[in-house]
Amino acid sequence: MVLFIMIDGARPDALNAVRCPNLDALRAAGASSMQAHSVMPSVTLPCHMSIFHSVPPARHGITTNLFVPMARPLPGLVEQARAAGKRVAFVHNWEPLRDLSRPEQVVYSYYREPPLNAEYDDAVGAESVRLLRDEHDSFDFVFIYFGSVDAAGHAYGWMSAEYLGQLQRVDGLLGRVLDAAPNDATIVVQADHGGHERSHGTDMPEDMTIPWIAAGPAIRRGHTISAPIGLLDTAPILARALEVAAHPAWEGRVVEEIYL
Repeated sequence: MVLFIMIDGARPDALNAVRCPNLDALRAAGASSMQAHSVMPSVTLPCHMSIFHSVPPARHGITTNLFVPMARPLPGLVEQARAAGKRVAFVHNWEPLRDLSRPEQVVYSYYREPPLNAEYDDAVGAESVRLLRDEHDSFDFVFIYFGSVDAAGHAYGWMSAEYLGQLQRVDGLLGRVLDAAPNDATIVVQADHGGHERSHGTDMPEDMTIPWIAAGPAIRRGHTISAPIGLLDTAPILARALEVAAHPAWEGRVVEEIYL
C-alpha cells in the first residue's frame, strides 16, 4: 500500500517549534526535507493540482481555489493509477479536492464538512484508521487530507499558539493513522504551502517552504534530502511506489537519493 498524507498549511519551522513525536519518528524512519518548495500561487487547490499532475499552475491553469477544466487535459496520478488497475481511496474534509481526478477514477471517497474548532480533523482521522484497519486489502493508494492546521493559521495566524497547538493535535491523529497502516506501506507526508500572519499565496519563503517526508521499505532511514524537491516531484515518487508509469508530460522527477 502507498499512503499519501497532506497536512495543509504546515510550515517546517512549526515542526521544530513544538513537540510532534509522530512526525519526528517518521523523519527518523525515512528521508525528509525541511526545505521543499511549493508553487506559485501558493494556494491550496493550485498546489494540489500541481502535486497530483506534476506540472505548475502555468500548465494546469488553476490559480485560485476555484476549479476550471484544463485547456489541455493532462492525466494525473489518479488516472495513471486507475489505468494500471490500482485502487485509489480519498479521505478528506475539503470538498474542492474532488476535482483532483476525473469522474470514475477513485473507488472510495470519504468527505465530511468539518466543525470549525479543534476537532476539525478528528473525523478524517477516525475514518482513515477504520479504513486502514478494516479495508486495507481493498486499496493500493490512500490519500488522507488534514485541513485544520491551515484553518488555524487563517483564524489565529501562522506560528501562533493556536496554530502550533493544532499541529500537535494533527500529529496525534497522524500517529493513530500510522499505527493502523500496514507495516510494509510506503508513506509520504507533506504540506502544500506554508503561511505568514493569517494568509498565504505569495512567493515569501514562509509561504513557499514546506516539509516533505517519505518512509517505507525502499526508503533510506534518517536521511536528510540534499537535492531540491518540491510539489511536482511527489506524483513521480508515488507512481514509482505504486509501480505505475509516470505520464510523459509530467514535469517533476523521482529524487533518487531517497532510496536505499
